[in-house]
Amino acid sequence: MNKKQRESLQIPAHVAIILDGNGRWARKRHMPRTFGHQAGVENIRKITLAAADLGIKALSVYAFSTENWSRPQEEVDFLMKLPGEFEERFKDDFKDYDVKVMFSGRTSHLSEKNLDILNRITKNTKDRKGIILNICFDYGSYAEITQSVQKIAQDVLDQKLKPEDIEPKHIEENLYTKDLPKLDLLIRPSGEVRLSNFFLWQAAYAELYFCKTFWPAFSKKDLEKAILEFNLRDRRFGGLKK
Repeated sequence: MNKKQRESLQIPAHVAIILDGNGRWARKRHMPRTFGHQAGVENIRKITLAAADLGIKALSVYAFSTENWSRPQEEVDFLMKLPGEFEERFKDDFKDYDVKVMFSGRTSHLSEKNLDILNRITKNTKDRKGIILNICFDYGSYAEITQSVQKIAQDVLDQKLKPEDIEPKHIEENLYTKDLPKLDLLIRPSGEVRLSNFFLWQAAYAELYFCKTFWPAFSKKDLEKAILEFNLRDRRFGGLKK
């Protein structure tokens, strides 16, 4: 897709991707699942820079879910090493492209070492003006929405808010993504057709796009196909266009 083609398209401001298919991609190559996860992390870098080039403002990636702790311990241990590797391998690339990195998810289950890494990355990139890369790590929509409701309940107990005054905006104000643009497009590669507890609130009026490509093989061309499909959708948000 060249610059002239991009100018004729509506580019979604906020795109989210479920990083699915790492294990199956590795198995097809007779390699361990961890090999697939390694390739998947490398692809976060490639697709972030591709998204920036296309003019996307924010990219959210579902990297580790609240349910992934139930996977084999060897695999979990490997995944818990990825934040440090991510910081070391991609810091210069992301600096050159002015990428701002943030994280969405629980912090209660992470090691102190990983928390320090996530906080350091966030602090070091907070003033950048390029694309926002939102890494959803130990993330789950059930946990996110529950946490939001708990905060609202506390505001009611503290008499800062009356129950009858609670509106959807109060839930949104307590979500991890409160400072990001509204979600426009949610992509799931690998052939699975479900959301798997990801961005359940945010995806209410987002366009959903599914493809069979495994995440490590998902390319800029695949992202462009998703954007082209996005431009074919009639987004009415529950209403009718005049």
